[in-house]
Amino acid sequence: MKTIVALSAALALQAAPAIAQDADLILFGGPIHTADPANPTAEAIAVEDGRIVFVGSREGAFALADADTRRIDLRGAALFPGFTDGHAHLIGIGQRELTLDLSGAPSITAAMQEMTAWAEANPEGPIIGRGWIETHWPEGRFLSRSDLDAAAPGRVVILTRADGHALVASSAALASAGLDAASAAPAGGEIERDGAGAPTGILIDAAMALIAPAFPAETPDVRRLALQTGMQVYVGRGWTGMHNMSAAWSDVQQLEALDTGGEVTLRLYNAVDIDQAEPLFISGPRTTDDGLVITRAIKVYADGALGSRGAALFEPYADAAGSTGLMQTTPDSILPAYRRALERGLQIATHAIGDRGNDAVLDWYEAAEVPATARWRIEHAQIVRPSDLGRFARDGIIASMQPSHAIGDLHFAPARLGETRLDGAYAWRALVEDGAVVVGGSDAPVEVGSPLIEFYAAVARRDLNGFQGPDWHADQALTRDQALALFTTAPAWASFREDELGMIRQGFRADLTVFDVDLMTAPEAAIPDGRALLTIVDGRIVFEAADW
Repeated sequence: MKTIVALSAALALQAAPAIAQDADLILFGGPIHTADPANPTAEAIAVEDGRIVFVGSREGAFALADADTRRIDLRGAALFPGFTDGHAHLIGIGQRELTLDLSGAPSITAAMQEMTAWAEANPEGPIIGRGWIETHWPEGRFLSRSDLDAAAPGRVVILTRADGHALVASSAALASAGLDAASAAPAGGEIERDGAGAPTGILIDAAMALIAPAFPAETPDVRRLALQTGMQVYVGRGWTGMHNMSAAWSDVQQLEALDTGGEVTLRLYNAVDIDQAEPLFISGPRTTDDGLVITRAIKVYADGALGSRGAALFEPYADAAGSTGLMQTTPDSILPAYRRALERGLQIATHAIGDRGNDAVLDWYEAAEVPATARWRIEHAQIVRPSDLGRFARDGIIASMQPSHAIGDLHFAPARLGETRLDGAYAWRALVEDGAVVVGGSDAPVEVGSPLIEFYAAVARRDLNGFQGPDWHADQALTRDQALALFTTAPAWASFREDELGMIRQGFRADLTVFDVDLMTAPEAAIPDGRALLTIVDGRIVFEAADW
């Protein structure tokens, strides 16, 4: 029976040295990139009882085989340490699969056609979806309640923007939640209005909570299905781990229960939303006894998102002179929680996208006297003043960044920011070479959630069509080794498990990813076209491509 135990004691037990005996599994026959500076490549590896027991020659690995050992010939496919998504939302990934997904809609017209088809196929209950983003639409505007009303007359419809920081609601949804011209936006939020003062249906950041009464009730079974679906999707893409951001406390409990039943297939490091963190403050860091589900972090929001103009900037948006974005918290409200987290040994992960937001969080961490050993994080760190970049390394603050944001945002960020502010935008290489730890993630379901797209974005700094655009700072692209670290050794460090995760090294956990493309040698353009062939977590094969 798996139990929840004290984190430090559990990890100490798990880190016992490996003793090579009869191997359960041997992998060979393709390039093996270990991310281990002392031994960067190998011919073969052997796994026994969930740990790597040999890294080296084929002959050495096969010397550990017996009649029960499974031998996997990679047939030229490339083996890597398990890829970890350093920032994603497991529940949202599952929900994206189970609800209306508009992420591929090329226009408002197409999005509404998709919604009409969904409404016809699902004639009962509210229509819930997400993924729309207007920055590439020919109509050049947000959705409105009028669009939703025409596509699904009379229905309650709530569609969240791709970045998760804005949504559009139908007239029926607004009425169900009691929102009208007299409704006031909360601090840190905005209700977009038409010329007569009536809501257009667009709610930004904190104002999104106002629509909650219109959402259908969500049962534990529905959330469990979403969590299970999210894990299934992710191991199928080659991810072995995820830093699961903004987790609800009920989801932590669900995941721990699933692990008790042996149903967790993805290594999870949970960051609980600050509004639901009281049980974690009481318990302190917690883990299941196999270490597959660890809850040690708390997620805080400092500002909003760039696409919805909620990211907090020092100077007004270049394309919206009256706006400098929205701060979601204040030092007076958050510093007591920061200090309490330090006392309880909890990690803080604060969302900050705009230059004002990032500067504020760095100031708050300094005011809380956060030691480098605490390994606190800033999630996204997208737009940072060049003068603030050095503070990450100096203060030991982890920059948790998502490469795909840069290749999506390049189509609208210059208009939002103007040329000057691009100097500190998506500055991965400057941070890495300054000595900061940079963790790579996807922010799925905001982005697709593909390790191959994220790796490509980090090394190419171009969109999937090869476009980069002027002044997009090609010098901030990473080397292949630097990009590999983003998804292997860096997330291991950020989750306090650098002694057993992130490298293919004897004694380390056998979390392994096999792709049909060698990320270290393939042409950049070929990387996103690859696919995962094999995903191994704790020595257990959790995904194997059927046609491989």
